[in-house]
Amino acid sequence: MMLLQTLFAFVIVLGVLVVVHELGHYWVARWCGVKVLRFSVGMGKIVWSRRFGPDQTEWALSALPLGGYVKMLDAREQDMSMVSSADRKREFTVQSVWKRIAIVAAGPLSNFLLAILLFAGLYIHGIPEPAPRLRAVPQGSAAYAAGLRGGELVTAVNGEPVQIWSDLRWTLLQAAVNKTSARIDVRRPAAAGEGGGAASVTLALDSLSTSELESDFMPKLGIDLARPPAVLGKLSPDGPAARAGLQAGDVVRSVNGKPVADGGAFVSLVQAAPEQSLTLALLRDGKPLEITVVPQAVEAGGKRIGRIQAEVAMAPEMVNASSPPLQAIGRGVRKTWDTSVMTLRMLGRMLIGEVSLKNITGPITIADYAGQTARIGWVSYLSFIAFISISLGVMNLLPIPVLDGGLLLYYALEVLTGRPVPERFGELAQRAGIGILMTLMMVAVFNDIVRLIS
Repeated sequence: MMLLQTLFAFVIVLGVLVVVHELGHYWVARWCGVKVLRFSVGMGKIVWSRRFGPDQTEWALSALPLGGYVKMLDAREQDMSMVSSADRKREFTVQSVWKRIAIVAAGPLSNFLLAILLFAGLYIHGIPEPAPRLRAVPQGSAAYAAGLRGGELVTAVNGEPVQIWSDLRWTLLQAAVNKTSARIDVRRPAAAGEGGGAASVTLALDSLSTSELESDFMPKLGIDLARPPAVLGKLSPDGPAARAGLQAGDVVRSVNGKPVADGGAFVSLVQAAPEQSLTLALLRDGKPLEITVVPQAVEAGGKRIGRIQAEVAMAPEMVNASSPPLQAIGRGVRKTWDTSVMTLRMLGRMLIGEVSLKNITGPITIADYAGQTARIGWVSYLSFIAFISISLGVMNLLPIPVLDGGLLLYYALEVLTGRPVPERFGELAQRAGIGILMTLMMVAVFNDIVRLIS
């Protein structure tokens, strides 16, 4: 069932992105007066088609579900001897270079527009996510050196408002990639000393290496998501916790003399101590108490861990971040722009060897993430579609022959020189472009297989 859900979620993502991209080409081609012969979702042999519209455009589904295309009247591909004089004026290559640029650029721009609309819709609806409240900061970390201690609620980074945890992560990632420090505005809890209130700190990010940015980099800075206190919930009647005398509502303050910051820290300590005695310092109805419990050993994920069979509060503080329509559209544009710039920077770093080629992903990984986000909920799924749409738009604008960006490069040279790129040069460049794309695809599939195995 999970495999079917993943495949279905992947097909929806792929179908939406391909249709939107090709509709961009189609609509602008029609607007520029170019005759469109076929609109295909998929490549290769046509398995279903129907003709619609004044030009009897063929709308088709093809056998290979990766990609799609819009086939226009083009003298380079069709015999024009039987074409009417009226239709010859609607042939693609006789259009002005600016019309050809508009038609080719419309595909990637449609992907960016889709991302903007999806982000804007999510911002209007509201995105339920953890609040950007910080967990206790470990001593010796960059966050501790900056003056963060834990419990602070982050409100802005470098002047950019922060509403949810993913906003905090994104703005810190941008600053780290740009190799700049981050000015973090926070609201301290009253218990943090100095009366609490608003404060600003400067977090140094130069300690992060490029390889660390490719993984979960925030804990390396000492920044983690705050969790609720270690309060026990429902206990299994025959579990170690109940047999030791623990009760629902007990607040765990320390384990073997080691302070427990929150529920997550308590769970980690229990899991690390299978069949070992743990002395818990508790608060029960406001009164201190000590109880010793021995976690039972269980196998999980190929590891031997401890469990006491008691629920522990782990859910972080949640917020529903929403914006009015105009502000949401602005946020959508900014998010799409920032993501595009970040993607280009990471690609540039791959070219100079600063970022590993292992970060190139293919259809298997995309399908896996599509299934995961779909199971989490529709907000996560739509966010994933928006990010993949941006990636598709950026990739198609790269100046590689056979991609939209390669064609735009040809037309830019035509604008500068006043004449088209020589046909022989175009053929050679197209072969090179196919080689580049095949190489990238092989790397992506190899990385996907390695991830799947590991």
